[in-house]
Amino acid sequence: QVQLVESGGGLVQAGGSLRLSCAASGRTFSSDDMSWYRQAPGQEREFVASIEWWGRTDYAGSVRGRFIISKDNAKNTVDLQMYSLNPGDTAIYYCQRRSSGSTYWGQGTQVTVSS
Repeated sequence: QVQLVESGGGLVQAGGSLRLSCAASGRTFSSDDMSWYRQAPGQEREFVASIEWWGRTDYAGSVRGRFIISKDNAKNTVDLQMYSLNPGDTAIYYCQRRSSGSTYWGQGTQVTVSS
């Protein structure tokens, strides 16, 4: 059974930083592509960042230069380091895993940035 558990969300002031982490179960993690998405109230879920199994990363334009995605195959975790947060980053952040043709989602972690 594939499970994804996000952690690290919370309340932070504008300009601050947070580090989200997603812990994944299963033995294929090293060959899986991982992503972070977010969903703000009343809006659709949107792509934030991704890291392919071999290390290539991609970012949404709104976070490029402020967020960094990383993957630790030894720990089965994917992290999202977020800097220079602003109120527009307030959302529930979801971890996504693509494994063997299937897509899995975590339950999400709330990030709230106060002005």
